[in-house]
Amino acid sequence: MVGIGRSGTSMFTGILGQLGWHVPQPEVQADDTNPAGFGEPQWVVDFHKQLQRSCRVTNMDSRPAAFDLAAAKATDPQVVTRLREWLGEQFEQSAHVVVKDPRVVWFLPLWQQAAADLGVETSFATMLRYPTEILKSARTWYGAWQSDASRAASWLNVMLRTEQLTRGAPRAFVRYDELLSDWEAQITRIAAPLRAEWMADLSPSGRDAVNEFVDPTLRRSQVGWDEIVVPEVVRSMVDLAWERFVPLAAGSSEPADAARPLDELAERYQQFYAEVEATAQSSIHAARRLAPAAPKPPPPPPTRRQVLARRMPARVRALVPVRLRRRMLGRG
Repeated sequence: MVGIGRSGTSMFTGILGQLGWHVPQPEVQADDTNPAGFGEPQWVVDFHKQLQRSCRVTNMDSRPAAFDLAAAKATDPQVVTRLREWLGEQFEQSAHVVVKDPRVVWFLPLWQQAAADLGVETSFATMLRYPTEILKSARTWYGAWQSDASRAASWLNVMLRTEQLTRGAPRAFVRYDELLSDWEAQITRIAAPLRAEWMADLSPSGRDAVNEFVDPTLRRSQVGWDEIVVPEVVRSMVDLAWERFVPLAAGSSEPADAARPLDELAERYQQFYAEVEATAQSSIHAARRLAPAAPKPPPPPPTRRQVLARRMPARVRALVPVRLRRRMLGRG
């Protein structure tokens, strides 16, 4: 399960859980930000947070280079082993495991490596929610420490790179509004692309369970650009990206010519970010914290000879040759 935070991944994971997918336990506890539950394994969240701290990548990171920093973790044998062992334990419990955490997108090569080591086929479901709704929801629940503009750039960065990283693998895109309005039609549509045809064979009990779980009123952030403060150049790229993503969620197969326009937009965003980063160098420099100087080690205690030499009257020390005097005092 991939997609940026606040895009509806929790709702979709909850539906999959009702339909028979194994959601690893224990899960992160539900709260006001996600009253229906997160569907996130606590182990995975803790694992990803540790990796994020080590490579200094945030959930909504707008830097194109952040993906390269995070991808380097897939080359660490100890990290791969930890994930492979945990993932192997999950597949001992079920042949159909769904892993959801917004942080997954930063470490997709790592997950793909661990799954390949286990001989497990992976598929990816990506949630699509209109960006202004995500930005408003993120501001409400995550706070204003990150601006709307930065989060909009993060949406571009995360969604465009996620599409590239999952390209060629079994995958499906799901619009959040369509999932809420007719979840059954969406499950039927994506079952084959995800190579989970069994999922479309809904039992009466499964259908009732999902109907009880899905709450259309959870779409609480229906907003437009007039409520979001984003520069026009970023807004135009976001709107263009949305237009290019929507056809991916329109049927059971993706348009044959979808990749090139998305790649062109990704390149355009990377160039834009490099220009902005270069222009804002003074602000970056001013905000950078200077590393504290390492404390000097304390001097060693004086030897007995040095103590005696220092107690010697100055007129007597003056009679001693300079070279010998310095050695007596420990200065050379």
